[in-house]
Amino acid sequence: MGAIELILVRHGESAGNVAATRAGREGAERIDLPWRDPDVPLSSDGEEQAEALGRWIAGLPADELPESVWCSPYLRARQTAELAGLPGLTGVMRIDERLRDRELGILDLLTSAGVAARYPEEAERRSWLGKFAYRPPGGESWADVALRLRSVFRDLDDEEDGKRVAVVCHDAVILLIRYVLERMSEQELLDTAAANSVRNGSVTRLVRPAGTGPWKLHTFNSVLHLQDSGAPVTEHAGETDDIHPR
Repeated sequence: MGAIELILVRHGESAGNVAATRAGREGAERIDLPWRDPDVPLSSDGEEQAEALGRWIAGLPADELPESVWCSPYLRARQTAELAGLPGLTGVMRIDERLRDRELGILDLLTSAGVAARYPEEAERRSWLGKFAYRPPGGESWADVALRLRSVFRDLDDEEDGKRVAVVCHDAVILLIRYVLERMSEQELLDTAAANSVRNGSVTRLVRPAGTGPWKLHTFNSVLHLQDSGAPVTEHAGETDDIHPR
């Protein structure tokens, strides 16, 4: 037996999301941020989203409440979990480095325009390989992220037998959790990523009532709790080019 339900939460809008969107819109080569990626905080809208998430969770029936929470170590994810009241609800929050965002290596803080200008060979290689296989120097491919997620969910199943677990993390990580647990093909994953942007503060639920076998998708990328609370709904997809191999 293992966990019976996963409530996957993308962190609220971050200062990095805002800066990256602005840089892309302005055609800048570099995203202007004073923090390293693990230290980027939520924006004011992101804080509001996290608080709305907390109100939604508090209103769930007792038999739908998360019983534990696992969280990325990145500040924006921890702030989301804390503002939503998850540690207080479950009594403990496990921080696991394997739930961190994808590492971009030498491409960190660069827009697509910046990659093309400064590393044209990498831009070509990324376009040729597609998002699943492309690994920037010093960084990770999506396949690399999937590998670390396989180990974290093995541990989660061992420790959370029969429980509903909230997992607070990042957009690509949520897509790759679906890839691993729903046993998607690469093509199915890339098609899903191309058609959907995982929105800030959104909820994706996977269920497996018996605690064994493949997971089933219950809800994907829902922001109804934000809309019902009047919280802002924001969509920052990151780099959306070169998802499929050329």
